[in-house]
Amino acid sequence: MSRLRADDKGTAVLEFVFLAVVLLVPLVYVLLAAFQVQRAAYALSAAAREAGRGYLTAPSADVAAGRAMAAVEVALRDHGLAADDVAVTVGCAADPCLTPGATVTVRLATTVPLPFVPALLGRPAAGIAVHAEHAEVVDAYRAGRP
Repeated sequence: MSRLRADDKGTAVLEFVFLAVVLLVPLVYVLLAAFQVQRAAYALSAAAREAGRGYLTAPSADVAAGRAMAAVEVALRDHGLAADDVAVTVGCAADPCLTPGATVTVRLATTVPLPFVPALLGRPAAGIAVHAEHAEVVDAYRAGRP
């Protein structure tokens, strides 16, 4: 049998607290960062899909870009992101863009800042790049629409 020395009493609690802090704080930080990146990825995916649909349902190419941007803003706001931080690009496989059978591709990109990392000396905080892309085909019977 082993005997406890008088100076070892109560150290198990301190060791447990120390290890819990050393191991749990980084784990919680990684989880927070992963959740923010996942939220942004899902938001961009939904926004790209809705922008593509908004673009294709527009009555003309003049209205299509505004409708796509409005769809992006609504989808991002639903997920708690600002549309100002997202780059939106719409690409068309044909000219004019809404030619029946052509493909319209919407690409969104942003950088998700890491939690609790401040911007230093005018440089933006460190972040993780997130991208989304969605392609839609213009309806073959679009020419028959009023």
